[in-house]
This record gives sequence, structure tokens and C-alpha cells, in this order.
Amino acid sequence: MVRNGSLSGAVIAVAGAGGPAGRATLLRLAEAGATVVGSDNDPERLAEAVDAARYAHGGAAVTGDTVDLLDLQSTQDWAARVERDYGRVDGLVHLVGGWRGSETFVKSSLDDWDFLELLLIRTVQHTSLAFYDGLQRSDRGRYVLISAAGASKPTAGNASYAAAKAAAEAWTLAMADAFRKAGGEQGPHSAAAILVVKALVHDAMRAERPNAKFAGFTDVKDLAEAIEGVWSRPAAEVNGNRLWLTEKP
Repeated sequence: MVRNGSLSGAVIAVAGAGGPAGRATLLRLAEAGATVVGSDNDPERLAEAVDAARYAHGGAAVTGDTVDLLDLQSTQDWAARVERDYGRVDGLVHLVGGWRGSETFVKSSLDDWDFLELLLIRTVQHTSLAFYDGLQRSDRGRYVLISAAGASKPTAGNASYAAAKAAAEAWTLAMADAFRKAGGEQGPHSAAAILVVKALVHDAMRAERPNAKFAGFTDVKDLAEAIEGVWSRPAAEVNGNRLWLTEKP
């Protein structure tokens, strides 16, 4: 059975729960005692992630919901469903990711931008708008975006990716300002924070490339631990801040 942990009683939604980072996050949040509701656009991958979390932590309250995060109404329905079913929502962890790049700047494809704008920006817009009110109603609401160091120092071949990540950060910081203003003189009780990594690595990647060093990469287990830690810090301390898990560029 799951013991009472740092997140006992919390209800946390995880967008993009079917990938390696999502799996690690479901496990960590469940271990900390949270009720976790994962979403992904791949029902099979999501079911595997949810089952893994349940198996690893007997008694863990982990469920999955197939959601089209590119559709605002679908995302709003998910947010309303979470709050209706569990009586509250204390967090949204945004793990939706993807990458496209080019050999040189002039070879940048605007088709890549179109793809990344939807995946990395539109999904952030939809989840933040859908969950804002519920997180504001919580006494420990947190919106957590995972971003990349490249957003602060774009490289020639990563123009579309870096620009999309930077836009997602700006949108999240605007959400943080809304939390700040809503808190008034007492300060925010809910927060929007950005965790910044160079890139992520997991066990399967290491197995495929046993000689690779993955210098500066963040293991998905360490990312999950950092995500949990956002709730252990005061809202005013994390709201509107980039929390670096790698060296600043």
C-alpha cells in the first residue's frame, strides 16, 4: 500500500503521461501519495504507463484518460472531469514534448514550426487555460512546464524548437503573473513554474547507446523527483521562476 507522503491528498493531472518522463512522473507522484490522473493521445501507451505505476505501488490511485490536448473543449472537459470526480485539482504537469531540427539555419523547415507550434505551444495554452481556475481554487495548486535550455540560447539548427519552447515559457510566465495578481498582498497560493533541462535520458536510451555519456542530460527519475519537489516549496518561491536542472547556458 502507498504510505502517506508529501503529496498525500493531492490530485495531480499529468499531460503526456505515456512517454518515459510521464511514466517516471506517475510513479513518483503515486509514491508520494497523490491521486494521479494521466492523459495521452495514445491509449495503449497510456494504459501501459498507468498499469506500471499501479503495479509498482500497490494501492496507488493512478488512472488514465485519453485526451486530445489540441482540442480546447476536450482539454476543458478533462479538467472539469478531474475536479468533478475527485473534488479538487492540485496540479497539472505538462510533459508533452517533441523535437524537429535542421542541419543549418537556412535549411529550417517551416513545416517543422507548424508541427512544433501545435505540440509545444498549443497544448500548453489549452492545459493552462483549462486548469487555471481549478488550480486557483486549490490551496497548493501548481502548473509545471518542462522546458529546454535551448529556449534561452537557440542554436542555428534548432530555430523552430527553441522558438516554440520560448513561447511556451512566456505563456506559462503569463499564467504565473495571473496567480500573482490573484494572490494580492498575501502573495500567490498557486504557482506556475518551469523546470529546465538540457535533454532527458532514460534506461532504454542508455541500453541502446551503452558508450554514450549523455553529458548534462537529466534522468527522467530525477526530473520526476524535481516535479514532486515543486509542491514542497512555497508558491511565491516557485511562481514565475525557471528552476534549472542543468547548467544555465
